[in-house]
Amino acid sequence: MLAIIRIFSITLALVVICIFACVFCLFQPFSRNRVFYTSKYLGKVAKLLGLEVEVRIAESAQNLGPVVYVANHQSGLDMFTISSAVQPNTVTVGKKSLKWIPFFGQMYWLTGNILIDRVNTNKAMGTIAQTVKKIKDKGLSVWLFPEGTRSNGRGLLRFKTGAFRTAAEAGVAIVPVCSSNLHNAIKWNRWNNGKVIIEILPPVYFNEQTKDNVRAVTNEVHALMSDRIEQLSIETGTSLNIDASTKQETT
Repeated sequence: MLAIIRIFSITLALVVICIFACVFCLFQPFSRNRVFYTSKYLGKVAKLLGLEVEVRIAESAQNLGPVVYVANHQSGLDMFTISSAVQPNTVTVGKKSLKWIPFFGQMYWLTGNILIDRVNTNKAMGTIAQTVKKIKDKGLSVWLFPEGTRSNGRGLLRFKTGAFRTAAEAGVAIVPVCSSNLHNAIKWNRWNNGKVIIEILPPVYFNEQTKDNVRAVTNEVHALMSDRIEQLSIETGTSLNIDASTKQETT
């Protein structure tokens, strides 16, 4: 019964947030914080999932100018958890097909996010140039999921280099965002599903040597994030290396 109530409540909350966000965008079409405000409301839905969300921000990652945020992508529930960590003056990059999802797709497009065509390589390369232009001309930060797909309990997948090429060409830093594991941690019929920790790590800067070796920087950030995600997951009792459900049931 709790699962039915929870699913209904979350669906209703999502529809309401999307509608209000679309109306806000129509009245504030040039606001730089449309994604930021919408993300804050989406983050509140985590309570309906029985989750406590803690956001930690490294001191050196606060009050930055334009940067490229890279975050791990676990499942569709990320919109209710990691969204709490979205910073002001930030837009995200998502696949073009998202715009066809009722309510959510229209909200995603109107809030100013960047839609890309992952099937067409030439268009995807053009999107990097478009994203670089948005960073330079409008002073916006960009949020990407460099795995390119949801990990669904497979750990941190190999990173694509697009986000890192974007940062190198725009001359801005990469800021890693790590979320503790949630795979198999949420039980729809359990009222308390524990805690998720999202941590924004110190920025990683390109220099004259590294900007020409994007893959090396990509691998370096991947290793850094993989290690930190594991540490956060151990802290929340949701590490993929332990029986997370059993751990939470006993705490």
